[in-house]
Amino acid sequence: MSDDPLAQASQDGEPDGTYVSNYFETRLAHNANRTKIWQHLCNYLQRWVRTDAEVLELGAGWCDFSNNVKAKRVVAMDLDSTVDRAAAAHVEPVVGDCTDLGKFEDGTFDVVFASNLLEHLYRDASDRLLSEAKRVLRPGGRLILMQPNFRLNPGRYFDDFTHVSIFTDQSLQDYLVAEGWKIDAVKPKFMPLTLKSKGGNLTFVVPWYLRSPIKPLAGQMLVVASR
Repeated sequence: MSDDPLAQASQDGEPDGTYVSNYFETRLAHNANRTKIWQHLCNYLQRWVRTDAEVLELGAGWCDFSNNVKAKRVVAMDLDSTVDRAAAAHVEPVVGDCTDLGKFEDGTFDVVFASNLLEHLYRDASDRLLSEAKRVLRPGGRLILMQPNFRLNPGRYFDDFTHVSIFTDQSLQDYLVAEGWKIDAVKPKFMPLTLKSKGGNLTFVVPWYLRSPIKPLAGQMLVVASR
């Protein structure tokens, strides 16, 4: 999926996550199938995103979600400048710290989306991200998170050397509720863990996979919450 090497610097200068400048050449290399897969994913996720919504993607990386979601306004934010060249013409790229959304006013967005982001952050940084996401969302606004589900594939969770935090479908729900969010939907088995699987070329099966109760190779979860 759209994994991201995001890490932030705390006020005392210590890293809050793991940011590696050549991550895109290792874990997040360009994949020709990515656009087709994300077109299918966004068609599915559109049920939680109105076409007149203002949307913010955090840890956007290659802007997979931002470039394919249908919305009135889409902002793609990442610590890496890849967003500048990856963003489609209609997407506003922003290079910056996803735990500090100070450049956005309160209640600016209807949806905040992040794919494979929280596992790259230590807890104090993810606390700030969730707090900032809630601040920039309008009342009733949605937070949509796609994440590796440790419970489904613990043996491969740390194949990504930048992962520093563990989440399961249950722990992520509990964490969000503790931070004041309301859970709207949970899909413990949503998508395979990575695009690098042997079936990565079979993009035409993605709509079936999303509809099917049977999820071979599932490693990603989906959690939708609202403020």
